[in-house]
Amino acid sequence: MLHKILAPIVAWMIAVMAAMGPLGVALLMAIESACIPLPSEVIMPFAGFLAFQNKLTFLGLGAGNPTAQIWIAGIFGALGCNLGSIPAYEVGAWGGRRAIEKYGKYILLNLHHLDQAERFFARFGTWAILVARMLPVVRTFIALPAGIAKMDRTRFHLYTFVGSLPWCLGLAWIGFKLGENWNTLGTYFHKLDAVIGVLLLAGILWFVWGHLKGRKK
Repeated sequence: MLHKILAPIVAWMIAVMAAMGPLGVALLMAIESACIPLPSEVIMPFAGFLAFQNKLTFLGLGAGNPTAQIWIAGIFGALGCNLGSIPAYEVGAWGGRRAIEKYGKYILLNLHHLDQAERFFARFGTWAILVARMLPVVRTFIALPAGIAKMDRTRFHLYTFVGSLPWCLGLAWIGFKLGENWNTLGTYFHKLDAVIGVLLLAGILWFVWGHLKGRKK
């Protein structure tokens, strides 16, 4: 049941990456970094699996070298994080917390998410951008407090890229290794699909519940 519900979402992400290659990876990661709950934990492993299949070249780069394509996946994933962070940063810089409170509801963003990111940013300062990009959940929303604080844009994008690259590479490597062991793991993949479905659905339900809870406060 869960697999049937979530299969179209997963199939769409795979189709985007299969059709657009590294640009599709960048697009999907940009969507995630724009505070829209499209998990990189699903995007990047599929990118790594495409690299294993030798289907993630860019302008001829990496052709015939799946290992090099892992780097292509990681670099384009990190670039996507930068692109997706631009609107989130600019909203924070332009309108501050008040704008986020007013318009965040349209992307299911509530004050709880902002509070988490702000506390993290307050604790680590500008270094929070570098650290947060390697952490689930916080990584998606950290651009907002950076914009509110009007962090230097050059440093913001540099830290975003440097912090996102190991995250994207690590997840792509996992997908690549799963591809290498496809025959061995093949009999278990239907179970893995179910696990992924449960995790995705749980994440979506948690996100929506947190949003509704936040609006009641």
